Amino acid sequence: MQKLDSVIDPELNLPITEMGLVYGAEHIDEENIKITMTLTTIGCPLYDVIKDNIIEVLKEDKKIKNVEVEIELTFDPPWNPEMMTDSAKMEIGFL
Repeated sequence: MQKLDSVIDPELNLPITEMGLVYGAEHIDEENIKITMTLTTIGCPLYDVIKDNIIEVLKEDKKIKNVEVEIELTFDPPWNPEMMTDSAKMEIGFL
């Protein structure tokens, strides 16, 4: 999860972790990592950018460089602004 802190949402310029978009990250075995996440809206046109950034950030780590990264996209539960950290809410003026 720490690695995902550096993945920035291209629209709001905030870490996807602080936005509450990442529901889970698990190292399934030595060859597979699974990220479960959502988007702010169904059909978000920036999903591919976010997905590519997640894979790039994870592959920078020498320990997981050759690991397969699976990203499971879900909308259950649907994202809402309450999922954001307080600092992210302050950054965009929600607090």
